[in-house]
Amino acid sequence: MGTRSLSIDTPDSLYERDLVEGAGKVSRGGGSFKNHDSSLVVEQRSSPLRREAVNRSAFAMKTHENGEIDLEDGKLEKPVDKLMRSNKVIVHNQALLAGLAYCISSCSMILVNKFVLSSYNFNAGISLMLYQNLISVIIVTSLSLLGVISTEPLTWRLIKVWLPVNVIFVGMLITSMFSLKYINVAMVTVLKNVTNVITAVGEMYLFQKHHDNRVWVALFLMIVSAISGGLTDLSFHAVGYTWQIINCFLTASYSLTLRRVMDTAKQVTRSGNLNEFSMVMLNNTLSLPLGLVLIFVFNEVDYLTTTPLLRLPVFWLVMTLSGFLGLAISFTSMWFLHQTGATTYSLVGSLNKIPLSLAGILLFKVPTSLENSASILFGLLAGVFFARAKMRERP
Repeated sequence: MGTRSLSIDTPDSLYERDLVEGAGKVSRGGGSFKNHDSSLVVEQRSSPLRREAVNRSAFAMKTHENGEIDLEDGKLEKPVDKLMRSNKVIVHNQALLAGLAYCISSCSMILVNKFVLSSYNFNAGISLMLYQNLISVIIVTSLSLLGVISTEPLTWRLIKVWLPVNVIFVGMLITSMFSLKYINVAMVTVLKNVTNVITAVGEMYLFQKHHDNRVWVALFLMIVSAISGGLTDLSFHAVGYTWQIINCFLTASYSLTLRRVMDTAKQVTRSGNLNEFSMVMLNNTLSLPLGLVLIFVFNEVDYLTTTPLLRLPVFWLVMTLSGFLGLAISFTSMWFLHQTGATTYSLVGSLNKIPLSLAGILLFKVPTSLENSASILFGLLAGVFFARAKMRERP
């Protein structure tokens, strides 16, 4: 997500906020997937039909005036209407497929990460992040060389501009891994809502952006749900909650910093644009040397040399799958946004957290209570309310 998958929300894609509020600005600028946005696709498909309708109408008027053909009851328009309806069904099916792919990849990414960190009890979250990012770099580089996607070349000027964002990005991924190891998926999802509160306050002070009352009410409900969820969490873990709070601040900082750096970064690129896959390449490539340093700082090397998990082919398969899923979120989020729009994308992203939380509780057999379940549901609904409030807030 964004960038790379962002392991939990993007560890939703943090990019969600920037993708939604940009509503495709990045993709249209960079030419990801070598195509245009959905509105252009629809226009390209419908224009021939319109031309055909116009041509046939002109022909019909002439023949009717000459008394050669009598067109009544709209008989000539029916084939055109049928084609138009068929075209709409195709677009609708593509949007449905894109939305399904986005939901499955984002949910699967979080659940697989949780499985690796908790079920396998893998105590090297930084190494997991590093491996996932390496997979993303290999795949994006390969696709770029094959001409499937376009990416900006990495220059020293671009790296210097992007480095502060990347440091926050790496911290965001690592703290997300650490918190996910100790906290159940449902509570991580609810606590992630605090990021929206921090981001909203940051926007107000840094960008002088004012939010309406509905947004602030939604943010207040998110805070209440996070506090009540923590108080009623039967599997409460202080270390996990600490990492998650740090993650919320880093995630909000990433979003706010990204907006400041984006315009500067575009100015130092050759094309004057910076699409999402260029950002994936930037973030993941720059994270590799920093990740290697952190592996030694957190002393994960000793653990990696002694753990028997790295001798299990199945474990490597699961870790590799998590890397593919991480990149899949970037692809499917772009595809889904192209096929629908910012409103649908944002709302589906919020609604997607409900089955994700339920799956996390059931698959990992999380002990819960009625009070905690109510708090989680309350927090998830607050997220949906927030998404709707943000939609209405946009000009």
